[in-house]
Amino acid sequence: MDTILEILETIKPGADFAASTDFIDEHLLESMEILQLVSELNDEFDINITLPYIKPENFKSVESIYHMVQEILEDE
Repeated sequence: MDTILEILETIKPGADFAASTDFIDEHLLESMEILQLVSELNDEFDINITLPYIKPENFKSVESIYHMVQEILEDE
């Protein structure tokens, strides 16, 4: 999960992702930042995050992002 947190911090420096419980509701991630995050995650984990995975509940927290990545890795 540290890698995910590092990616988030490069996308939006200064945002307190570690303390947040809902990146979407707290406006830490907007749509363009989510797209950038998807691209970074694809590259970092050598995965392909497809449209069905791009939904708000998968981007609410470091934990939800981590679980999404794990699910994709298991399915590939």
